[in-house]
Amino acid sequence: MSWRSSFRCSKFRHVFGKPSTKERGYDGVPIARSVHDNHSCSANPCFLAVVTECAGGGSFLVLPIHHTGRVDPQHPRVCGHSGRVLDVKWNPFDDHCIASCSEDCTVKIWDIPVCGVQQNLTKARTTLIGHSRRVALIEWHPTAENLLLSSAYDYKVTMLIGAVLRYPVRVVLMPIHHRYPSDALLLSVSFNSDGSRLAVTSKDRRVRVLDPRTGRILQVSSSKTHRASKVLYIGGLKMLLSTGSSPWNHRQIVLWDPDDLSEPLFEEDLDGSAGVLFPFYDPDTHMLYLAGKGDGNIRYYELSTEKPYISFLSECRSLLPQKGLGVMPKRGLDVSACEVFRFYRLIAIKDLVEPLSMIVPRKESDAFQEDLFPMTAGNQAAMTAQEWLLGVNRSPVLMSLKPGTRVTNPYPETPAEKGLDAKYPGDMSGLSGWQPDETHIPLWTYCCTPHCCEPLLQAFYRQQDELRGLREQVNAKDVRITQLELDLNNTRNNMRATF
Repeated sequence: MSWRSSFRCSKFRHVFGKPSTKERGYDGVPIARSVHDNHSCSANPCFLAVVTECAGGGSFLVLPIHHTGRVDPQHPRVCGHSGRVLDVKWNPFDDHCIASCSEDCTVKIWDIPVCGVQQNLTKARTTLIGHSRRVALIEWHPTAENLLLSSAYDYKVTMLIGAVLRYPVRVVLMPIHHRYPSDALLLSVSFNSDGSRLAVTSKDRRVRVLDPRTGRILQVSSSKTHRASKVLYIGGLKMLLSTGSSPWNHRQIVLWDPDDLSEPLFEEDLDGSAGVLFPFYDPDTHMLYLAGKGDGNIRYYELSTEKPYISFLSECRSLLPQKGLGVMPKRGLDVSACEVFRFYRLIAIKDLVEPLSMIVPRKESDAFQEDLFPMTAGNQAAMTAQEWLLGVNRSPVLMSLKPGTRVTNPYPETPAEKGLDAKYPGDMSGLSGWQPDETHIPLWTYCCTPHCCEPLLQAFYRQQDELRGLREQVNAKDVRITQLELDLNNTRNNMRATF
């Protein structure tokens, strides 16, 4: 009988987390105390953005990535929102462009100077108007230039062109017949690698796969055994991962086949904590990181296409709980130190942003490790927003992390965006065969002169809010009248029984 080890061999089994010293962290950052389940932080190789606590409006802090140490309490901020900022995301193809969304119902696109923010920045490049309630989520398209998705509490999900238009070029999901279904209030969104599919989790705690161009729902999961809160496309392995809770309120991770959400591929209970689990995935190393809001630890796993699909590696522990996390793109990592991932942990109780590097120990760490750093998604867009809106799908433009290496764009060059003069999104000729469903109807809008109709659009959204409020009051009064009628009938029946 031959002996066979049950230990799974992996080159990442010795990965460890290396927290930075206090001098290399960002101390004195007034991290927002909001209870919204977002990361509240975004990083790129040039800047770090953190949502901050602010009275009388909303703001976030933008720091040069090398501006470590103690942060001046009077450091200039980006403070153009009139409501609390809920999410910030850097443009993946422009390190000096950032998007923010707020409770003031707007999404703003900001240009950050090369030298950083030297004075309070109040004027945005573009203010995107398209929602009537607070905007909770924003996400840049992974391959198309200047294309942004937004989701708000008005049950609408829109696609916006940040560099050209002030209004949505497409509304992916929206209420119809004054119904506000729980499946349209999103908790999490994730594009696949080429941006042709969108995975979402909603208030009803189900996972859905959508066509982001039409809003058509392609797959829906069952909510009997798993209540999902966050979802993530696992690039390269053709899987979806969701985190959430079981019927017994244990935190769970679940793997799905995105083409069939009827049954999960893998399901595992983790613990009984209450914090939301944020998943992060590295498609180059196939490593998954799980960090809970309010936890002090980060678990990491290795994924594969063979059962059991997921293998636990280790975890990094800290005594300080994290409120949110930002992630550095692969092109901003220190390859000479074999750094394969980097977090920015928001530690609200100490007003500290702590960089945490995930290191693979190697004897010759100074040499470039080809197996740890394969070709990865770079900072070049594969296509324009117009091309994607007309049905084109392209994989990300890859780049090498080896110093001194340059990789050319394999796709033909396209002219810079100059509006939608040639073929605007209102033309649906490129989407033959598309049919709206009964609960989600896409809306196409296009405006040649945005400034002329902005007051009308704002007045329209205000009227929609007023109508919604009146309907809610009427429904509440109907319920009250029904209750009073029942009470009156019960009183009469009691009186008759008495006499």
